[in-house]
Amino acid sequence: MILEFCAPCLFGLEGPLGNELRHMGLSDVRGEDGRVYFTGTERDVARVNIRSRFAERLLIVIGRTDGSTFDALFEGVRAMEWERFIPRTGAFPVKGYSHQSAITSVPALQRSVNRAVADRLGRAYRLERLPETGETYQIQFALVRDTATLYIDTSGPGLHKRGWRPAQVEAPIRETLAAAMVDLAGYRGRGDFCDPFCGSGTIAIEAALAAKNRAPGIGRTFAAERWGSWPLPWDEVRAEARAGEFDRAYSLFASDIDEKAVDIARQNAKRAGVADLIRFSVADAAAFDRRTQRGILVTNPPYGERMLDIRAAQGLMRDFGRAMRGLSGWEVNVISPDPELEKCFGRRAARTRRLYNGTIRCNYYMFK
Repeated sequence: MILEFCAPCLFGLEGPLGNELRHMGLSDVRGEDGRVYFTGTERDVARVNIRSRFAERLLIVIGRTDGSTFDALFEGVRAMEWERFIPRTGAFPVKGYSHQSAITSVPALQRSVNRAVADRLGRAYRLERLPETGETYQIQFALVRDTATLYIDTSGPGLHKRGWRPAQVEAPIRETLAAAMVDLAGYRGRGDFCDPFCGSGTIAIEAALAAKNRAPGIGRTFAAERWGSWPLPWDEVRAEARAGEFDRAYSLFASDIDEKAVDIARQNAKRAGVADLIRFSVADAAAFDRRTQRGILVTNPPYGERMLDIRAAQGLMRDFGRAMRGLSGWEVNVISPDPELEKCFGRRAARTRRLYNGTIRCNYYMFK
């Protein structure tokens, strides 16, 4: 069965996510703001959930309909084939949002969608009242410019929740963003890699997972695994992912001036199964002096909206920039919301890219 999927992502990651999905052999890949659509099969529910580094979750597109009035929305949702996905005992809570549309009340939209789905399933299963005692099939809707798109969520908790980061420091970077920063920097497991502001270790751990080609979701479970009506080959897809891992020698380094943060990073790396690949240390990034023939540095330094006040953050970046000016062989990649970062660092970036760290709009500065 060919299905249409939607993979939401952080703004700015549509390109990396689209390339990842194409590399996985998926079809009709097209990006929009904060999401990528594509087509695939039921097996791809397991493949994308387990293997995607950049998607926030995986949704099955059930259909689209006019949402300019409640009557149009109800009839359009009721016409969709919900019984293809939701069994007679399935629970189907509804959530979603409205943007630039005539109907703005999300609770009212939730009730309308829920009633329409219940009416459709009641007719399909010849039940006056649906039990909803089985597994959950989370319905989502997006009402944008009076067009409603309806989905079922296959992931459950967001895909950035890999399962290895219960311990973290203040203001950690999301795993999906860290993975994309590593990818955009061009790190492919060769040469040295370093994060001198490692915090809870997220960037270095995602670099190690990418270098090994380890599927980021291999150690967690997903909502669709509990769907008895959908016996997907989860174990087989996990086995294929494990068979595709690399076993090489890597040079990954991570440090932070905070000893507690480094201890947390080590614990997280151990849970992720990459503690033996990363050398952690307590060190001041302003005294960075590692020399290499070729190295890639990717980092998320403290800044005003996260931890330090703006002046302290800028002073830290000036000190770090002075340390880096005395070294060669390193490509430096820094994410920051500070428009003065290049001035503080002491040179112009070869390239910048707009990314979002949660809700904070940032630039990803790439210094060659």
